[in-house]
Parts: sequence; structure tokens; C-alpha cells
Amino acid sequence: MQAGQKKVTNGVDVNRLFQTIEDVKARPELAKFNFHISNRWNGGGQNQSEVKSFYGAGQEWQHAQRFTLIADEAEVLLGTDRGPNPVEYLLHALASCITSSMIYHAAAKGIAIQAVESTIEGDIDLRGFLGIDPSVRNGYQQIRMKFRIKADAPDEQIQELGRLGPRFSPVFDSVTNGVPVKVSAERMV
Repeated sequence: MQAGQKKVTNGVDVNRLFQTIEDVKARPELAKFNFHISNRWNGGGQNQSEVKSFYGAGQEWQHAQRFTLIADEAEVLLGTDRGPNPVEYLLHALASCITSSMIYHAAAKGIAIQAVESTIEGDIDLRGFLGIDPSVRNGYQQIRMKFRIKADAPDEQIQELGRLGPRFSPVFDSVTNGVPVKVSAERMV
């Protein structure tokens, strides 16, 4: 391949991907990222989060546009159903992160994928959230995810693709291994 020639697999600029890997190997501090959002309660079960910027590769980055995420609860959960609820957003974050991880790592391996679809579902027992039974956890008891992958690859390689996503996904790691969360509160003026 000629220098400067762009190679794209699965929508990923593979040359830039490998250059990023080399840059991080040479300067590990570039790997440190901090993602942040601001959230405001709008009443009832509705919250609104804004995503504007993040820190990474040694500097603060502004997104090309400001993203607004609305979370609410369904009417049966005493909300107004104006957005997905927070645990549905968690499923979205998990599915999209595992999928993106799979796509990027497949591109790095030179595996072209034509399509990926997944279904993801999780079970929650409200007795934990409602404080009825302290032995019932507040969050998901189990999450199940199934991929459908279209690629010119043997079944064994399709199975390997299905393992790539969870292996490298930051959200999968956070959900399955837990992460310390520090919460504080102060008076609003």
C-alpha cells in the first residue's frame, strides 16, 4: 500500500486506527480519557442530560454538536413516557459499545462485516428499587444479548467476532466487573 492511501474496513479508517495504537504505545498518557455529562431533573421521572465535550489525547474536545438525552419512565412506572428510561439507556450503551468494539477489532483484523444486528434484554425485579425486599438487588438480575452478523467468514470466525465485542468493550467491562462510583451532594443556591 502506498503511503497516505486510505484503507477503510467496516467504516473504520484502519490506517488511522493503527496510527492511534502506535501513538498510544509511544505516549501512554494519550490513552487517558474523561467523559462527562450534565444532568437536570425536569419533574417526575424525567431527566435531561447534555453532552458537550470530553477530555482525551491530552486535551479537551468539543463535540460537533451538543447532544441532549431525555430519560423518563413509562406511565406504568409513574412517568410520562417521553423518553427511554435509564435502564433502557444502559442496554443501549451496552449494545452499542459491544457492537462498536466488535467492528473496530474486526477491521483491525481485516475482517469485513456487511451487517450486525443485536437484541438485548434484561430482567429487573422492582421489589429492590421500591425498597420492599432488601434481598432483591435494585438493578438487573441478568442481561442477555444475541448478535446476528453478516460477513464472508466461516461460522467459527462469526463466533470469534461475537467474542471480540465483549472482550474489548468498556461498557461491558464496567457492567460485568463493576466500577467505583462516588456520589456527593451539596445545597443548590
